[in-house]
Amino acid sequence: MSKNYDLVILGGGMGGYISAIRARQLGKTVALVEKGKLGGTCLHKGCIPTKALLKSAEVFQTVKKCGRFGVKVKELALNYVEAFERKNTVVDKLYQGVQQLMKKHRVDVYKGVARLLGPSIFSPMAGAVSVEMGEVNETLIGKNVLIATGARPRQLSQIPVDHAHILTSDDLLDLDHLPTSLTIIGGGVIGVEWASMMLDFDIDVTLIEQEAALLPGFDADIQTEVLNQLKQRGLTVHLNASVMESEVNGGACLVKGRKDNAPFTVSSSHVLVSVGRIANTDQLGLGNTNITVDEAGFIEVNDYFQTKESHIYAVGDCIGGKQLAHVASAEGKLAVKHMFDEKLDLTPLSFIPSCVYASPEVAMVGLTEVEANQMFTKIKTATFPFQAIGKAIVSDETKGFVKLVVNEKTRDCLGVSIVGEKATELISEAGIGLVLNASIDEFGETIHPHPSLSEAIAEASLLAMNEPVHI
Repeated sequence: MSKNYDLVILGGGMGGYISAIRARQLGKTVALVEKGKLGGTCLHKGCIPTKALLKSAEVFQTVKKCGRFGVKVKELALNYVEAFERKNTVVDKLYQGVQQLMKKHRVDVYKGVARLLGPSIFSPMAGAVSVEMGEVNETLIGKNVLIATGARPRQLSQIPVDHAHILTSDDLLDLDHLPTSLTIIGGGVIGVEWASMMLDFDIDVTLIEQEAALLPGFDADIQTEVLNQLKQRGLTVHLNASVMESEVNGGACLVKGRKDNAPFTVSSSHVLVSVGRIANTDQLGLGNTNITVDEAGFIEVNDYFQTKESHIYAVGDCIGGKQLAHVASAEGKLAVKHMFDEKLDLTPLSFIPSCVYASPEVAMVGLTEVEANQMFTKIKTATFPFQAIGKAIVSDETKGFVKLVVNEKTRDCLGVSIVGEKATELISEAGIGLVLNASIDEFGETIHPHPSLSEAIAEASLLAMNEPVHI
């Protein structure tokens, strides 16, 4: 049996379900195929559950420090089982919301495994979708197809994951008790967030990173600040280090590595392997089409997210790039606009905010200082510390800063990096400014509420204008 649609979407994560909603808003018929739960990695294995646990960790630390605010607590205890259950409750509430959205917008959802077909009796073009739903098979024929199948944790052959002691981030989210100690392999965003969370839960953490700094791709000053703060909180770090092998012996996990040509061994109750993600493209039947993938398995697309089959698009983690939920949703909406001949503006894709929900929080948009120096002949930077901001002092959160990268000739702001309290909330102002090609004058002369952490953006702009006020 076959059914026809204007758009068939493979994958029900952020890239998939938001694209479905946009297509329905344009009056198009939409089918969405998801083998697991609607909401995808972000909702079930990524953004949301980790942030729920990070919030519990933050509250735990806040209460421990409440004496500084004149608040006394007689007894403080962490109940991780309740924090774990709260995480599940948050996820379930949002999951129900996504399900309701699909019903509201009348998107036909198929729970099953999708596979692309080549030219057949169903369609002269490649791209008809076979859906296996247990004992029932359905064939969906779309005028357009959107692949949004996401990615999964990459593993290391020398550190085999056993899902009991040596874990991926997916496994760690399913662990209903805290490790007594944790070794993290990989100092990217996911590794740093888990390191911060476990430190807040008073767990001993060792982090191993093969590069010279944590958070590759972020501004060097941000990398240094995050490293220093995490070390002050008790993190043991091995940079420029490689991992060679692992061993599980009783209740101990041993990770053996090399640093500065010398061997080292780390022992912990659990190990988190956090070394990037690989595309979920290997079981899609891409070989039945002209769609190409790169060496890592990510689908190759043009600027409008079209594959080599012009009616088949791909967005989100399965095409590589910045593997972020908000990127997938933005790409999905742009792809839908393109396939249905709507006016679209690709400018916002050049100014994607990247965030780290650790303690300290980190956020950046635009160029780093190194990137700007490679592209422009003369730039300047301005760094304004939160310790000079009244609201930061009120909150007793004075560590960190706002850093601007500026084109000295045009006075355009090229990039903004923030490390400190509420950085992930503050970055949106910078993002809007960069999309609108704002100058430091416009940032600096915009009236910001007082007292607020957002004043740091204005103060950094005034500093870049050589008109500093509070420093």
